[in-house]
Amino acid sequence: MKRTVLILGFVLAMFSASAQPVYWVFLTDKAGTTFDPYSYFDAKAIERYHQCGADLYDITNYPLQQQYVAGVNALATEEVGQSRWMNAMGVVATPEQIAAIEALPYVLRVQPIEADPMQLASAEYEAGLTDHATVAGPLEAQLVRMGGKSFRDHGIDGKGIRIAVFDGGFPRVNTHDVFRHLRDNHQILKTWNFPNRKEDVYGWNSHGTMTLSCIAGRIGEKDLGLATGAEFLLARTEVEAEPFKEEVWWMQAVEWADQNGANIISSSLGYGKERHYTTDMDGTSYVARAGNLAARKGILVCNSAGNEADDKQWKTIITPSDADSVLCVGGIENSLDEYNHISFSSFGPSADGRLKPNVCAFGYARTADVPNDHATHYVHGTSFSCPLVAGFAACAWQASPGKTNMELFRMIEQSADLHPYYDYAFGYGVPQAAYFVGEKQGVEPTFRFEETDVDIRVIPTRMAVHKPMFFKEQRPDGTIVRYGQKTLSVFDTSMSLTLTATPGNTLVVHLDGYTAQCPGRGGRSIWGTVASSTVSPTTMGTFYRDEQMLQPSVWGSNAPWRTDFYLQLGLPVKLQEAELPMLAWLPSWRFGMRVMHAFGKVYSLGLGLEYGISSHNYLGMQPNALEQALGTDQLAASMDKVTRRRISLGEWGIEFFQRVRLVPLGLAGKGLHWDLGFYGNLGISDYQLKGKVASNEVANELAVKYKRPAALADYRCNYGVTTRLSYDFVGLYLRYRLNGLGQTPAEGRVLLPRLEAGLQLAF
Repeated sequence: MKRTVLILGFVLAMFSASAQPVYWVFLTDKAGTTFDPYSYFDAKAIERYHQCGADLYDITNYPLQQQYVAGVNALATEEVGQSRWMNAMGVVATPEQIAAIEALPYVLRVQPIEADPMQLASAEYEAGLTDHATVAGPLEAQLVRMGGKSFRDHGIDGKGIRIAVFDGGFPRVNTHDVFRHLRDNHQILKTWNFPNRKEDVYGWNSHGTMTLSCIAGRIGEKDLGLATGAEFLLARTEVEAEPFKEEVWWMQAVEWADQNGANIISSSLGYGKERHYTTDMDGTSYVARAGNLAARKGILVCNSAGNEADDKQWKTIITPSDADSVLCVGGIENSLDEYNHISFSSFGPSADGRLKPNVCAFGYARTADVPNDHATHYVHGTSFSCPLVAGFAACAWQASPGKTNMELFRMIEQSADLHPYYDYAFGYGVPQAAYFVGEKQGVEPTFRFEETDVDIRVIPTRMAVHKPMFFKEQRPDGTIVRYGQKTLSVFDTSMSLTLTATPGNTLVVHLDGYTAQCPGRGGRSIWGTVASSTVSPTTMGTFYRDEQMLQPSVWGSNAPWRTDFYLQLGLPVKLQEAELPMLAWLPSWRFGMRVMHAFGKVYSLGLGLEYGISSHNYLGMQPNALEQALGTDQLAASMDKVTRRRISLGEWGIEFFQRVRLVPLGLAGKGLHWDLGFYGNLGISDYQLKGKVASNEVANELAVKYKRPAALADYRCNYGVTTRLSYDFVGLYLRYRLNGLGQTPAEGRVLLPRLEAGLQLAF
C-alpha cells in the first residue's frame, strides 16, 4: 500500500509543480490617481494620438491605484505585471491566497490565466540558399511579390515610421550583418525584456531575429524587408518555461509600444488551438481587446493568421488576429506567377463570421539565421508573412502622410491584388505597392458571364495563361458558402468554366485583376467543369472549400468533445502478505472507449466503457487455499504435482474520471495529461484454474472452469480508483481495488492483489 501512495504522490507532485497558477486580478477603479501624458508619452506617441483623435487623458492611460496594488501584493506570491488598459494585475497565487484577494473590497473579479503558452507561429527550416522564386536585383522574391520595386523607385523605405516587434528573443540582432544598417543608423530605439525585466533582448529564441529581418533586413545589396529606414522597438514577451505569464507580458508590451510612440506593432505570436476553441476566436479574448484598444489609440496592429490549417478540427485563425481592428495576415506559396494557398496557413472566418485573414503574403521567406553573423536561410510560417506586411505597411504609411491607422488598414486591403474579391484563404490577396505611389492601372474585363436556367458559364474575353480564376458563392450578408480556385495552362475564348450558385445568393468571380458577380442559378452542375471546343486544357492547380469544410467539428483533440480508444497491458502487484503470491509474466489486458467533455483547454470530465481479462499466475507445489476452496476432488490425485496455476477473470467495466492537461501540444495535440477516476467492474465470464502437471513420465495440461466460485465471490463485482499519466498516445496507469479494503479474507476465500500497473496506448 505504501508503494501505491508513493506513486500517486509522485503524480500529484508533478501536477502541483507544473501548475503554478497565475491570475488576472481586476481592480474596481483608479480613484485618486493622477496622470500627465506629456511626461509619460514619447513625443511621437502624442503626435499619433492627435492625428487619430484619441484622448490622451483616457482613463485607460492612468496608472493603477498603488494602494490597491500594495494590498494585492501583500497577499500574492508574486506580481507578474500590471496592465493600465485593463486596470488589472497579473499575480502568482495559491488558491488560498486568491480567495483572500477576491475578498478585498477594491477587487472587481479574479480570473485564472490558462496554462498553455502563447505560441510562436512555428517555423520550418529549409537548408541552403536557393529560393523557389529567384529574382535578380535589389529585392528578395518575398518583396517582389508585393511590388516592392515601386516603393524603392520612389525612395520609400519606411522612414519616419516606428515599428514595435514582439517575439521570443532577438539573438545576434546586435551583431548580425543583416541588421548592420539598423545599428549604424541607431534605428533600434528601445528594447525591453518583459520576462527578465531588463533591456537586454539579444538572446533566447531566434524567431524574433527572423521576423525582424522580414521587416527591415538587408544582406549585401539585397533587401529582405521593405522597411529598412524605419525605427524599431524590440520587446521580448515569450518564454517557453512560463506559459501562464505570457498573456500578461504581451499586454504590457502593447502598452509599452503605445507609450514609446509605435505606429505599427508586428506580432508573429498568438493564442490558438493550444489554449482556445474555435468558438473563442470572436475578438473577445484579452489580447484581442488589447489589439482593438491599440487601434483606437492610432496603432496599426499586424498579426499572423496562424499555422492551424492542417488541423481539420480547428478551421479558423488565432487570436489576436480575430480582433476586428487587427490586420490578420495569411500565407501563400513563394511563387511570382502562381497563386497558391500555403498548406499550413489558417483559414477564416473568425468565429463570428468576419472576414479573416485580411490580406496575405509569402509564407516562405529568406531570413537571417543565427549560427553566425553572416548566415541566412529559408523558413516557412505565417510568422513571416506578417512581418513582410508590417514592413510594407510602414512604407505605405510613409507614402500616405496624414492617414490614420484605420484608414491605412483599409487602403492596404484595397491595394491587394484580388480586391474587391475576397475569401477565407487569401483575404483580399497580396498588398501591392503600386497602389500607394499612383502606379496602379485600370482593369479591363477579362471574362463575361453566360447564364442558363440551371448554371452560369464563365467565358474569357482574352487569353489567360497560368492565371488563376477565383470563384465563390456568398449570401446577401457577405458570408461565403463555398469558394475555390482553378488554374489552367491556357484559358481562352474557346473555353468556359461552368459554375452554379443557389438562387438568392451571388456568384463572384475574379480573373487577372477583374472581379464581377452574377445572381445565383440553381442547378446540379459540378463546380469547376471546364468545357472546350478545341483543346483539352491541363489543370495546373485547384483549390476548393465548401461550407462543410468551414464548420469546425465538435469532436476531436481541439473540440469540446473527444474520444479515446485504448488498449491497456498490465501486471498485478502484490502489496500485502495476505495476497496470493504472483509469478511470471502474464499481462492483463483491457480495451475500451472513453468519451470526454472539455471545460476549457485544461480540464475535462469523462466516461469510459471497457472489457478486459485480468490474469494471475502463481506457483504452488501443494494444494493451497484456492484449490481447497474450489474443490480438490476435481483435480484428483495429480493436484500435488501442479507447478503453475493461473486465474483468468473476464470483466466489463465503467469509469468516471477527470483529466487535467499538464503540458499542451504534443504530436497528437493531447500533450501531457493526468487522469484520476473511479471504476466499477462486473465479472461476466467463468473463472478458470489452469496449470501443468509435471512428473517423470508425462507432462499434461489441465484446465478446470468454475462458474463464480465462492472463493472468488468478492471479485464478481469490484470497484476502485484509477490514475493515468499520459503523453499523447502512450501512458502509464495504476488501478487499485477498494472493495473489501481492510478486511481479512474469510476461510475458504482467496485475496488477489489489489494493485495493477501497466502501459496504455490511446488513439
